[in-house]
Amino acid sequence: MRLKITGIIILFSAIAFSCGSPVKKKEFKSPEEMYPVLFEDIQLGGVFSDSKTFVDCVPKYSPEEILLRYTELKKDSAFVLAEFVEQHFEVPKVNESGYKSDLSLRADEHINKLWPVLTREPEDDGGTLIPLRKPYIVPGGRFGEIYYWDSYFTMLGLQVAGEDALIENMVVNFAQLIQDFGHIPNGNRSYYLSRSQPPFFAMMVELLADVKNDEQILVEFLPQMQKEYQYWMSATTKEEASNQNESRNAGEAAYKKVVFVDEDNVLNRYFDESATPRPEAYKEDIHTAELSGRNKEQVYRDLRSGAESGWDYTSRWLKDGIHMETIHTTEILPVDLNALLYHMEDVLEKTCRLAGKDQYADSYKALKEKRLAVFNEYFWDNESGFFVDYDFVAQEKSPHLSLAAVFPLVFEMASEEQAESVAHLIRHVFLKPGGLVSTLDETGQQWDSPNGWAPLQWLAIEGLRKYGYYQLANQIKANWVNNCLRVYQNTGKMVEKYNVCDLSLLAGGGEYPVQDGFGWTNGILLKLLSEETE
Repeated sequence: MRLKITGIIILFSAIAFSCGSPVKKKEFKSPEEMYPVLFEDIQLGGVFSDSKTFVDCVPKYSPEEILLRYTELKKDSAFVLAEFVEQHFEVPKVNESGYKSDLSLRADEHINKLWPVLTREPEDDGGTLIPLRKPYIVPGGRFGEIYYWDSYFTMLGLQVAGEDALIENMVVNFAQLIQDFGHIPNGNRSYYLSRSQPPFFAMMVELLADVKNDEQILVEFLPQMQKEYQYWMSATTKEEASNQNESRNAGEAAYKKVVFVDEDNVLNRYFDESATPRPEAYKEDIHTAELSGRNKEQVYRDLRSGAESGWDYTSRWLKDGIHMETIHTTEILPVDLNALLYHMEDVLEKTCRLAGKDQYADSYKALKEKRLAVFNEYFWDNESGFFVDYDFVAQEKSPHLSLAAVFPLVFEMASEEQAESVAHLIRHVFLKPGGLVSTLDETGQQWDSPNGWAPLQWLAIEGLRKYGYYQLANQIKANWVNNCLRVYQNTGKMVEKYNVCDLSLLAGGGEYPVQDGFGWTNGILLKLLSEETE
């Protein structure tokens, strides 16, 4: 079928609009919908110090029965909300796996003992958890559900560990989420359904094809890759494609995740479907919106969209580069997201050719080439010599330098001169004793200085290697690995993020304490350690 979207003729196979039968057996409601009034009273009443705790609680009775009891019991002058919650919900127990670190073990041995601890079996707990078909790995700590982009980096470690079946299970789970919901949610919780995370599914399928040494795996998951692509292009149905054309013809700047640039090109942004406080950060979002003095719904959407980016939060999304209340994520074209979508188009082209669907392959090739043709105009900053984000409302490049700049290197979108300039700044500005810092800004947000994160270390190493900067890549690797090993020897833990600037301190910042586990840290460290023996 032919669909004209923003001046581009895109050929979609019929299967892309019908990727098999969904298996979900019920409608999933977010907790504020399940427990109106009670939800708000709990989240604003200080029952839990962490807003995520209640939304992960499992009800002991039906929501209707709980609400009926709440309405009656709260009339009593002796009513205590915390006791009511304890009586009617199972509170999640964080870090109670029973596993104890053994510092006589090497780090790789420790990690391999953690895989079973972090593995979850398919289940429907009656709460906000969305059941999956196969076993899967969770990050750990307060994160007792699967997370989308985390999982790719976890899989890299599973590959080293020989856990091929678990990799395949997780890919199947994500494919099923696409079939059930039209996209891969942020995580398998009902309150995450309104958004996704950085689209790594195509890379997961490539990894699985590599693990099984069978490129036909790509063809097997082609329908789901196509459907996810349409989600990011805001055209999952013919009606949405038509609405997108109408938005452009009306002179609007954007439609959902798509931003109209030039005469007939599109780039992409993060955009959450909802404009309410995040249930898992309810009181925090209300506070931020009140401080902003702006339209609260827009602030809520920007906060949610920042969470979709995976970088929650960072100066990249803050208009003044400092204060959360200036967040404007939906006005930004992120360089990393658009590089990921270029790669998705590239994989779709390759896979369609493998499937003998040359007509569709030609369409994806055209889309890929159009994205690449405008990429430098919007994302390359001559002044800094770095790839940066673009503010399409202010029509200016972002002044905030970040490791998102390595994504075009990973997917070989950069020229040799651009790669040289990026490598220069990474070596002289981003490289710290403990690895690479995520941004150069100190805001108190967890994706800013002084913190470093495992996925960005890996992507930087991979991107630099593709352009021949092996010495720099090896230095980053050494600094990061030594930092992880140092913390492990001192604490017996693998953690979510690390302070890369001051090795006497742990990482900090953000909306919650540093978490132990930790899926993607384990995966990347195991991958890097395995290279030492190759």
